Amino acid sequence: MAVGDTGAVRAVCVVHAEIAVPGRVGRSAIDKRPVAGRVRAHALGIDGDHVCDIDNHGGVDQAVYAYSEADARRWGAELGRDLPAGWFGENLRLDGLPVSDAVLGARWRIGAALFEVSAPRVPCAPFQFWAGEKQWVKRFTLRSDTGAYLRVLEEGTIGAGDTVRVEYVPEHGVTVRDVFTGTDPDLLAILLAAEPTVSADVRQQIARHHRRNSASASKTPATSSKTSRVTESKTGAP
Repeated sequence: MAVGDTGAVRAVCVVHAEIAVPGRVGRSAIDKRPVAGRVRAHALGIDGDHVCDIDNHGGVDQAVYAYSEADARRWGAELGRDLPAGWFGENLRLDGLPVSDAVLGARWRIGAALFEVSAPRVPCAPFQFWAGEKQWVKRFTLRSDTGAYLRVLEEGTIGAGDTVRVEYVPEHGVTVRDVFTGTDPDLLAILLAAEPTVSADVRQQIARHHRRNSASASKTPATSSKTSRVTESKTGAP
């Protein structure tokens, strides 16, 4: 993904209804549906949307969640079911851009708003419950088509059909997928050194990767670091 690349907003989605889920919070706002017209994106999300688990969701670093239409179609073909816009709990279903391979810190202009790629989505138990697919969290993790969380740097209105224009890409080149899988410690070190916008959550995720890679290396030195996978229980469903 380079400066000047473009995609399109297929749908803007907000919560349709809260659903009951197992666990401490007991409810989730993962059931999102497309909305008509234009809505305002602001520092804490999109008008009409909200989260239930405020300890693990929302805030400026997880204001908006974007997912790729191409990845959704790939999952739909594999699962044998339609996965409409909003099914992944996303606020933005995007065409034409490899969302999971976006560089952390990249900036996208959508409508009147400016967004910054901030983190991968980490799947969790509420997402498993919502999907209703056997070993869904494990499968989603292994595929690592996570989508991306976005910060809102400039508030403004957005809507389906808007162009997504890449305005800035950091030189470090470390992607959402790189952070999620954690298989290349050198890349993660580059990110921490070069990208001032790395959130506290991403720093914690990188620290967990480092501990797991170190433990794996001490037990089986010949084993590739690619066997280290993300299994955090931190919720990735709104």
